[in-house]
Amino acid sequence: MQTPATPTTATLLVTPRREVLRHLVVASTPALAIYTASRIMVVVTLALVAKVRHHALGHYLMRWDSRWYIQIARHGYVHSIPRGHGSVAQVNLGFFPLLPMLMRVTHWITRLGFAASGEVATFFIGAVAAVVVWWLVRDHYGEKVATRATALVFFSPAAVVFSFVYSEGLIIALASITLLALHRHRWILAGIAAALATACDPVASAIVAPCAVAAYSAWRSDRDARAWWAPALAPVGIGLFFLYLWIHTGSPLSWYLAQRAGWQAGPMGTGVFYAIYRLFTSGVHDLNSLVKTSAFIATIGIVVLWRRVRPPLTWSVYAGAVLVFGFLSPIVGISPRLMLRGFPLFAIVAAGVTRRRFVAIWVLSALAMCALSVASTSIAWTP
Repeated sequence: MQTPATPTTATLLVTPRREVLRHLVVASTPALAIYTASRIMVVVTLALVAKVRHHALGHYLMRWDSRWYIQIARHGYVHSIPRGHGSVAQVNLGFFPLLPMLMRVTHWITRLGFAASGEVATFFIGAVAAVVVWWLVRDHYGEKVATRATALVFFSPAAVVFSFVYSEGLIIALASITLLALHRHRWILAGIAAALATACDPVASAIVAPCAVAAYSAWRSDRDARAWWAPALAPVGIGLFFLYLWIHTGSPLSWYLAQRAGWQAGPMGTGVFYAIYRLFTSGVHDLNSLVKTSAFIATIGIVVLWRRVRPPLTWSVYAGAVLVFGFLSPIVGISPRLMLRGFPLFAIVAAGVTRRRFVAIWVLSALAMCALSVASTSIAWTP
């Protein structure tokens, strides 16, 4: 019998790392395949619309909020809000800074224009988001449900925004990292990821809630004082942004004032009810109200399903906090885009339905994604 060769120290150190990396890449293949397929479907849909209407594809990728993020990356924030309300008062102070900062980094590395840098950055951020969502769900429900959940997220009706210069991919990636780190008691990592998330978008501040809940639970059960790092660090991102606004514009509330003046006028907490009212008074001709009301009904169904699936408490707290932001808004309501930010909702569906029902939901969702991709090229639907 031949005696096996004794491995060197270098082999002992390097081989496991290589094996771990290989395993991560192989295991992440389903998530990357799903993400790539969804992006191809959206881009092909938009390209067909562009061909029919004799526009460049980029014309439809740089619309809506994309132009504000590109403007911030190129010129920085303005110093004041114009007088008035509506479109005349819209300024880039109504948008958070992390995505434009990453666009500037991408521009510096690639020397591409800011618009192209935004597309490159958001594409790769979206790929990271798909992988982290898959691993997050896999940790709790296994690989099959993880693949289903990833498919539902990235073929969801509002998933066209992953092909725009929008912050959804960044929010989902950072929130997923936070929830995964909380589950594994990596408190400082969770806090840092949450802090970055709160610099993406106000709704992403919902991630502070699960950090606090997880810290309290760890303190109560194990007296783990390190757990408090997560909720302590989580608000740093939004805090620094508001401090910057205070120095730059003279008011720490400039984001809120810009949103109220330019976009979110009206009584707080009326968005959901206004969408339902508009649907009943205007019918299906008001696509925005139809889509928001449908999303609200779907959310009610997911809440019913939640009682049976019982996801981790941190997931429920985060998704619930995201929905609260939707209810508080005077115009957003419970929209498909808001549901994307509360992505654990899709994991609940993936874990709670049969295979046949999952396939039906996924197909309908993908068709809705294509339909809303077309609608986003006009004023029919506001993504």
